[in-house]
Amino acid sequence: MTLQAIRNKVLALVGVLGGGGLFLISFLDSSVLTFPIINDLLLMRMCYAHPRHIAYYALMAALGSVAGCVVLYFIARKGGEAFYRRRAGAHGERVHAWIERNGFVGTLAAALLPPPTPFKLFVIAAGVLELPLRAFALAVLLARLVRYFAIGILAARYGDAAAQFLGAHKLAMAGIVLGIVALSYLLSKVFLRHAPPE
Repeated sequence: MTLQAIRNKVLALVGVLGGGGLFLISFLDSSVLTFPIINDLLLMRMCYAHPRHIAYYALMAALGSVAGCVVLYFIARKGGEAFYRRRAGAHGERVHAWIERNGFVGTLAAALLPPPTPFKLFVIAAGVLELPLRAFALAVLLARLVRYFAIGILAARYGDAAAQFLGAHKLAMAGIVLGIVALSYLLSKVFLRHAPPE
């Protein structure tokens, strides 16, 4: 079975499974397969069709993404530096340095950004550098919750025009993202200050 055939079967399941389908597609997209932008578009469509379920859909997409990222994190942690070098390509050194320097807040900022940000490189770098799992998972969860709730609310309010709305307000969205990153960084200092080493 080809990779394209697997993708088509998974996408067909999503419509039937609802929130479970969003979890599945987010999990696969964040771990072993890639579905560029598809999980965002599916989330928008579901939230537009069922606006009362925004919280549920956003939570399922976020949890699926965290679970997939944790799987990839452990694969990278086991594979080590050689695995990272093979997967990273041209952006490898910059991503590696960014995660090494910024850790939690670097992962949080990368997870907030929409495609085509090469987020998997950040996940692999976090695993290779053995960023503490608790900090890594918390950063991804916070970022994905913010991102998916925002997408869900915009989709429910603006419908098919949500994507155009996001494109037309890039500067405002960037400012909001930076504000959330700064707030999350301060909160992480409080919550993770007494965390035991892993």
